[in-house]
Amino acid sequence: MKFYEDLEIGVTSVFGVYEVTREEVMEFASRYDPQPFHLDDEAAAQTHFGRLSASGWHTCSMTMRMMVENMKNEKSVGLGSPGIDQLRWKKPVYPGDTLRCETEVIEKRRSASRPEMGIFKSRIRTFNQNDEIVLEMVSNGLIRTRDPEGSD
Repeated sequence: MKFYEDLEIGVTSVFGVYEVTREEVMEFASRYDPQPFHLDDEAAAQTHFGRLSASGWHTCSMTMRMMVENMKNEKSVGLGSPGIDQLRWKKPVYPGDTLRCETEVIEKRRSASRPEMGIFKSRIRTFNQNDEIVLEMVSNGLIRTRDPEGSD
């Protein structure tokens, strides 16, 4: 199990493989972000994207899927997230792309009001198959402490 005490500032984890399909791009967009450049080849060709592209929110969702799979593999005792501080879509994601993630712990502290809980910040980057960053965010996470009475 991975607890708050096991997190080290500066440690980077590399994980995930997510193959982006045309069908999924269009299904997500039709349900949640029905803009023409996510749904129609001709409309997309007329934009700066040049072709059908995934919604940025879909890119977030694919990143989240890889993160959850990684948490399962690490047996992390995560307790959710109070939110993100920063989110940037750096490059478009296209059908046929293969994504992967890197995370780096950049801060951590014990909760003052909930000693059984730690709070940490991670820089999360999602890359495509060309090692180009397509998404970058700073996320806040909550994680169980091994010893609520311990110190950092």
